[in-house]
Amino acid sequence: MSTNWISKTNITRKWFIIDGKDLVLGRLSSYLAFHLMGKHKTIYSPNLDCGDNFIVTNADKVIMTGNKLEKKMYRKHTGYPGGLKETSYEKILNSKYPERVLKLAVRRMLPKGSLGREQIKKLHIYGGNSHPHNAQNPEIVDFKSNNKKNSIGKKIVNG
Repeated sequence: MSTNWISKTNITRKWFIIDGKDLVLGRLSSYLAFHLMGKHKTIYSPNLDCGDNFIVTNADKVIMTGNKLEKKMYRKHTGYPGGLKETSYEKILNSKYPERVLKLAVRRMLPKGSLGREQIKKLHIYGGNSHPHNAQNPEIVDFKSNNKKNSIGKKIVNG
């Protein structure tokens, strides 16, 4: 029995597009991180970048469940005493670059180091509906219909 070794030349990458409107942030970022690493492929190897390229449009319209939008904080530290910086996710979504919320969520799920930096480069996030990657002929992924929990529609209240 022989072991097949995978090299970078054997990896084929596809392009996919996801519309992020009304999708739950955590579920979408988990799906993206899983597929950017290439764990859905049979040739997955943890030391190689096997994943596909993803385009996410309407990233400014992602939603969070519960009170996370107001209460969840993005924290970073400058390295100096008293250098803790906090920003709420609502403030980031209402800023000039609302796609940072999704990028930060996905980046924290990827491996740390040079491999993770290589994988995050294959994620292209746009706040609006348009993108400049039409030449790559991306396939449309209907993430919303995979599970009813992936998006939150209008809730009907009886009474």
